[in-house]
Amino acid sequence: MVEKHNISSTIKKRWSPRAMSGEPLSEAEYQPLFEAARLAPSCFNSQPWRFLMVKKESKRWEDVYSSLTEYNQGWTKNAAMLVVLTSRLKYEKNDKEANKHSLDAGAAWENLALEGFSRDLVVHAMEGFHPEKLRESFSIPDLYHIEIVIAIGKPAPVNTLEEKYQVAEKPKERKPLAEILNEDEFIFT
Repeated sequence: MVEKHNISSTIKKRWSPRAMSGEPLSEAEYQPLFEAARLAPSCFNSQPWRFLMVKKESKRWEDVYSSLTEYNQGWTKNAAMLVVLTSRLKYEKNDKEANKHSLDAGAAWENLALEGFSRDLVVHAMEGFHPEKLRESFSIPDLYHIEIVIAIGKPAPVNTLEEKYQVAEKPKERKPLAEILNEDEFIFT
C-alpha cells in the first residue's frame, strides 16, 4: 500500500540502486554530498561522523574493497569510490561517552544519500563488510565505531549487473505508517 503525503519528492523517490558505470567522479560531483553530510544535526552539535573516502583509482581501493563480503564485491566493482563511515564514541569537548554517536552518523549518512540521489548518483550503503579488516588496514583507533561502507558512482543500466543482482535492482516496498507509528501506547511486535 502506497501512502500519499505531501513530502519532499527526493525523500519519496530515493532508493539504493547498485548498477554503476565505473566512471570516476569529479570533486565538483562528490564534494556536495559530504557538505550535505557535514550539515546534519547531532547531539550537542558534536558531529561525531568521520568519512574515509577511497577512489577507485587509489592504491588504497583494494584495502576497502577486499573488506566487503563476496556478495557486495560483486556489484561494487564499478563504484567510483567506497566510503567508510565511522563515528566517534566519545565527545571531543569532555571525553564522555557519546551514546547517540550512531544516530548522529545515521543523520549524516541520510543527508549524503539524499544529496547524492538528488544529483542522480548511485549512493548505496552496506553492512556486509569486515570492520576489523578496515580497522587494521587504515589504523582506525578503537575510539571510532565503523558504521557502514558506502558505494558511490554514476548510474548504469540494470543489465550491466550480473543477473543475480538485477532481480533486486528496484525500489523496495516500505512498511505502512500503521506498522511504525502508534500514539500513546507502544503496541509493536
